[in-house]
Amino acid sequence: MVELSDIEIRSVCLDTSVRSREKVDQEIADVEAITNKHLSEPYSIYVYRFFINNWPDLCLQAFHDGKLVGNIISKVEPHRNARVRGYIGMLSVENEYRGLGIAKKLISESIMLMISKYKCDEITLETEVINKKALKLYENFGFIRIKRLFRYYMNRHDAYRLVLPVTEKSTVCSSQLPELENAVEALY
Repeated sequence: MVELSDIEIRSVCLDTSVRSREKVDQEIADVEAITNKHLSEPYSIYVYRFFINNWPDLCLQAFHDGKLVGNIISKVEPHRNARVRGYIGMLSVENEYRGLGIAKKLISESIMLMISKYKCDEITLETEVINKKALKLYENFGFIRIKRLFRYYMNRHDAYRLVLPVTEKSTVCSSQLPELENAVEALY
């Protein structure tokens, strides 16, 4: 019986001085495969590379006995040049590993990184309105539904945008906040 303690969580490693280019490319391909397998929205390799090249430390993977069984792909960017916004873009866990707490652990570690390393003021995400398990999971972390996005996904399903307020800045209108200093932008 697999337990959460048997699952290793680590970020994507792009360092070709540690690993071959082929292994780095295979890791990105594995992330793409597991995500496309479990999400209703197909993404191109360019989307994965955008996230992974800019925020490899926020692309966390869950392994069991060397096999990729789950991942979360996140990013951090300035929002309206007034606050730092974290974003959870994709989360997936293999069916046979669900119910162990892997998704909770991935979300928790991603949130902690976004807050401690990047000083996020808020964290956002979208999920399908019909995905009750995902909504409950995120709402248990303190995410709040702030907007319904009609026909947001290619399958024509609606989505909820959820936000996790982290600092008081997340409750203030952007136009009322001073501009960020030294805001980090995506490189690629």
